[in-house]
Amino acid sequence: MKIAVIGGGSTYTPELIEGFARRSRVLAVEELVLQDVAADRLEIVGGLARRILARQGFAGRLVTTTSPDAAVDGAAAVLIQLRIGGQRARLVDETLPGRFGLLGQETTGPGGFAKGLRTIPVVLAIADLVARRARHDAWIVDFTNPVGMVTRALLDEGHRALGLCNVAIGLQRRLAARLGVDPDRVRLDHAGLNHLSWIRRVLVDGIDRLPEMLASDDIGDLVDAPAELMRTLGAIPSYYLHYFYRTDRATEARAGGPHRADEVLDIEQTLLKMYADPALDHKPALLDKRGGAYYSEAAAALATSLLTGDGAHHYVNVRNNGTIDGLSDETVVEVPATVDTAGAHPVPVAALAPEMLGLVQAVTAYEILTIEAARTGDRRVALRALLAHPLVRQWDIAVPLLDAVLDANRQHLPRFFARHPGTQPADA
Repeated sequence: MKIAVIGGGSTYTPELIEGFARRSRVLAVEELVLQDVAADRLEIVGGLARRILARQGFAGRLVTTTSPDAAVDGAAAVLIQLRIGGQRARLVDETLPGRFGLLGQETTGPGGFAKGLRTIPVVLAIADLVARRARHDAWIVDFTNPVGMVTRALLDEGHRALGLCNVAIGLQRRLAARLGVDPDRVRLDHAGLNHLSWIRRVLVDGIDRLPEMLASDDIGDLVDAPAELMRTLGAIPSYYLHYFYRTDRATEARAGGPHRADEVLDIEQTLLKMYADPALDHKPALLDKRGGAYYSEAAAALATSLLTGDGAHHYVNVRNNGTIDGLSDETVVEVPATVDTAGAHPVPVAALAPEMLGLVQAVTAYEILTIEAARTGDRRVALRALLAHPLVRQWDIAVPLLDAVLDANRQHLPRFFARHPGTQPADA
C-alpha cells in the first residue's frame, strides 16, 4: 500500500508521520511518499520523518520527491496539504481587506476568497493527476484551506474525496478535558459548513452535557465568544463565527496587527532549523504553536478508516445528501460520520436554527460562485461571489476590492489575466 502526501515539505508533516507510524500495525503502509516543489524544505522535513519512522520501527519505506507524477503513481490515498503562495500570500490575505474596512483573515471573508481563487485550480490539477496515475479506487483527503470549498470543487469534478478540518476534533479534545473524560467518550452534534459550524449537543456516553457547560460564565473562553451569546444560540459556535457575530471588533483587532502570517513564518523558520538537527527524532513541542492542532492526527486516522474500513467516527466535509434540512444535496457540509472503504456515512444531526441556516445558505452561495470564478477566471462571477459574502456585500466595495485582490495575486491567477470571450474587467 502506498500513501502520498502532496505538500510533504510542510512543517506539519512530522506530526502526520507520527500518526501513520502509530498505526502501522493496522495500516500496512509499504511506501509513504512526501512530495513538495520546495526541494530544500523537503530534504529537511524528509530527514526528520525518516528518523521518526526509524525510532518507531516503521517497516515500510519513505520516499521524497519533487515530482507529483511519481508521488501519486499507484497510490491508494493522496493527502493534500498546500499553501499556494506561502505565508507571504497569507500576509496579503490578512492585510489587504483592511484597506477597504473589511476583515483580514486567511479563510474567512476576502482573504478566504483570494485563497480559494489561488488554491482550487491547483488542487483540481493534482486530482486529475490522481485520477490518471493512482489506484482506480484511490481516495483524496484534502486539508488544504478553504477546506469546504476545495472539497466541493473536487466532488463537483467527480473525484473520490473527503475534506478534513481540525476545528471539530480540536473542540472535542478541549471539551473532553474540561469534562475530565477521555475524548473517545465524547460525541458532538457538530453541523454547518467548514469554519461555519455549531455544536448543539456534547454527548458523553450518550448524555448531553452541553446545558451544564453553557451555564458556566467561562465557557466563552473556548471560542472567543461571550457566554451569553452562546446561551442565546443554545450552542457552541466555531471559533470562526466570531468574525460574523462580532465583525467590527474582529476587524479592528486584526487591522492593528501583529499578523498571524508573520508569527507563523517565524515559527516555521525556527522549526526548520530544529528539524535539520540530525539528533532530533520526534515532533518538537514548538509545532503545537504552529496552529492546526490535531490536523495530522485526524488525517492519519481518516486515511486509516478509508483504507481499512474500520468504521470509526470522524468529523468530515462531505456532500449533504439530506443530512442538514434546507440545504441542497450538493452542498458540502461539515458533520460527524462513520467512515469505511466506501467513504463517509453522515450520522443524523438536528436541524439548524433559522439564524444558523440563513448564514449557511448565504455562505454556500458565495462558495458556489467562488469555485466557478476560480475555474473560469470570470471577473463578473468573482464579483457576484463577493456580493454574496455576508462580510463584503456592498457593490462600491466589491468592485475595487476585486481589482486589488486580483492584482496582488496576479502570478497565481493566470485565468483572470488571459482573454476569455464574454468576460469583462471588474469595473466595466
